[in-house]
Amino acid sequence: MPKGSPQLKASRKEEIINACEKLYRTMSFKDITLKEISVETSFSRPSIYNYFQTKEEIFLALMQREYSKWAEEMNTLRDENEEMSVSSFADSLASSLEKHEQLVKLLAMNHYDMEENSRPKRLTEFKLAYGASLDAVRGCIKKFFPETDCEGFIFVLFPFLFGVYPYSVATEKQLCAMREAGIDFTMHSIYEMIYSCVIRLLK
Repeated sequence: MPKGSPQLKASRKEEIINACEKLYRTMSFKDITLKEISVETSFSRPSIYNYFQTKEEIFLALMQREYSKWAEEMNTLRDENEEMSVSSFADSLASSLEKHEQLVKLLAMNHYDMEENSRPKRLTEFKLAYGASLDAVRGCIKKFFPETDCEGFIFVLFPFLFGVYPYSVATEKQLCAMREAGIDFTMHSIYEMIYSCVIRLLK
């Protein structure tokens, strides 16, 4: 690819996002630096600034990509089915988000700081992907459950997703602290939590 070509730029951006995603599987947001990300790429840290100005912009791009992939799956679900039962739709939606665990994990982060430290253009690109995911779920609800309050469903489900990861994934340190505090708790999977929420909203 020619130097500076749109294809090269897109490839470089994708490589940076992939590096961030790889690190985020084993490291926390605060421990990941631009230097750490650059080590996972084929080019130098200064080159990253040609595509992203902050670490937060890279994470925002990762979340944008995850929202886009999820929206595509929801649109496919709508287009490939004439009708769905409550339980089959809840299963499909919960399975899809369980597969996108990275998105669910990202949703548990502090979005205010991430968005504040991103340029308006990057933030707008992210909001477009987020809006597409809202529309994809709306499309499913309107087609399969026309009697349901679609906006009511959306504005319960999406805020609910922000809290799923902390209630489904805990470190040994967190579990130990809850035991020491005498808290009676049961961890549930991402699938179980989302499935239960969707069932309740549609019934």
